[in-house]
Amino acid sequence: QVQLVESGGGSVQAGGSLRLSCAASRYTSCMAWFRQVPGKEREGVAAIIYGGGVISYYADSVKGRFTISRDNAKNTVYLQMNSLKPEDTAMYYCAAKDFACGGNWGRSRDYNYWGQGTQVTVSS
Repeated sequence: QVQLVESGGGSVQAGGSLRLSCAASRYTSCMAWFRQVPGKEREGVAAIIYGGGVISYYADSVKGRFTISRDNAKNTVYLQMNSLKPEDTAMYYCAAKDFACGGNWGRSRDYNYWGQGTQVTVSS
């Protein structure tokens, strides 16, 4: 079992930045961030795998603005969000699984472990 604890959400104006953190109780191969707004499906934002080297994945909507990183010594994954837009407003969830992220990294049902979520609100 893995416990995930997110932090770092909040409210910011468009163009601003936020940094989310997710601390895991142990190492997992693939760690990811998802987001969800009411009435919509949970969507993958970014994922990262560390297995000798680091590979990261991003949704097209956040490429060039968001950066995912991880500190394996702390079992922590970060999401640096820059140039935030109102459409980035959502509940953000940390997720993890014990195998590779792979081409379907954004498929939520493949993840075994989830955090409680942290709200990000971007005002125009």
